[in-house]
Amino acid sequence: MMLPNPTPTVPDAVARYHTHAVSPNQCCSAVIQEIAAPVSTVWSVVRRFDNPQAYKHFVKSCHVILGNGDVGTLREVRVISGLPAAVSTERLEVLDDEQHVISFSMIGGDHRLANYRSVTTLHTSPISDSEGNHRTGTVVVESYVVDVPPGNTTDDTCVFVDTILRCNLQSLAKFAENLASTRSNQR
Repeated sequence: MMLPNPTPTVPDAVARYHTHAVSPNQCCSAVIQEIAAPVSTVWSVVRRFDNPQAYKHFVKSCHVILGNGDVGTLREVRVISGLPAAVSTERLEVLDDEQHVISFSMIGGDHRLANYRSVTTLHTSPISDSEGNHRTGTVVVESYVVDVPPGNTTDDTCVFVDTILRCNLQSLAKFAENLASTRSNQR
């Protein structure tokens, strides 16, 4: 899977992380979110593999079960009731603090997202606030590949996952923008 071409807000250096090999019984997609906060602020939230519930409202709790936050760390994520799952075991695949890339795979649990792998990248982007002031913000791109569950269509699967990702990234935007505002007010 490649991001749509052209993707004006995503440079080629970032888009390459979102190229996935997709098997016939899989689907993939990407969600893009602009955030009015510096990359350093957004990354400080996203890179916390042990704390996805900081901005992912579908996550009830998260416990690291193996590792210390580096590549290979395993976490057990419990999701809120009402979703078609209760728990997911996930492995941190990539954590690149210089390039702002994080990737994880779901390797177990009672969900229907078999062979799920997500890649999230952050990069700086110029933004303008409501008063027309220009400053540097962040563009977050999250892409994934996942098996299409039996009985579902590719479109159904992508719509479901895209909706969850979109909600997560909108929540991340609010959380990071509030964090950035708090930090700037403390100066």
